Amino acid sequence: MKKLLVFLLSITLFTACKNDAKTEEQTVETETNSYNQNDGLVTMRGEFIYVAKDDAAVLQTSNEIYGVVVDDKMHELNNQLAEYKKEETDMVPVTVRVKRFESNDTNTWKYRVEIKEILKIEEPSENKDDVIKLGS
Repeated sequence: MKKLLVFLLSITLFTACKNDAKTEEQTVETETNSYNQNDGLVTMRGEFIYVAKDDAAVLQTSNEIYGVVVDDKMHELNNQLAEYKKEETDMVPVTVRVKRFESNDTNTWKYRVEIKEILKIEEPSENKDDVIKLGS
């Protein structure tokens, strides 16, 4: 009888621990999938900048910096940001749906994103304490 009780208790504890890990994985997956859609796209919020002379674009989120694929959708986003930019180097807060992938090029960012949908563009904050401007 004791062996049966210990066996049932062990199985109960083992399955309870196993379910906790699944719950944590599901939470992370829900945060990264945009609106719980299983289309492979991710919603990202961050600051966007495009430098035309270098033909380079970057999306900086709170955790990571991503190189952005320069294509028609990226140019569309940059054109929409024109009214918010005072200088070419201004970063503008955006929310976009993107396809995220690892970069094969060793000289660029570790991850790159391809913009698929523009959700929201916000006006940049005027009182940024982390901006240093050099004058001549």
